[in-house]
Amino acid sequence: MVTDKSAPYGGITISKEAIAEIAGDAATECYGVVALSPRSRLAKNLESVLERKDYEQGIYIRRKKDDYEVDVYIVIAYGVKVTEVLSEVQKKVAYVLQKTFGLPFRTVNVYVQDIREIS
Repeated sequence: MVTDKSAPYGGITISKEAIAEIAGDAATECYGVVALSPRSRLAKNLESVLERKDYEQGIYIRRKKDDYEVDVYIVIAYGVKVTEVLSEVQKKVAYVLQKTFGLPFRTVNVYVQDIREIS
């Protein structure tokens, strides 16, 4: 998916990978988030976490009529309050994407793929 945006001095093309990288960085900076996880729920993928270059596997972006929806798949730390972590990830990802790209991101859905104990 590529998004075109008009600017006063010309057009800007925003790729899915760019949106995924910015959203992934915002999500992993939140307290309680260990890493991003792939969307698929195959047994082999449950143990894997994504590196920064692979964030588009853990972020899914859908374009609606006038706005966008983002799905974020994360691994959280054991012992944190899940609802607080999810709320913080939703707020931060929506804010950072809106501020960075100036596009309307209506919905940010956060899915917990795994819980890990941090030593």
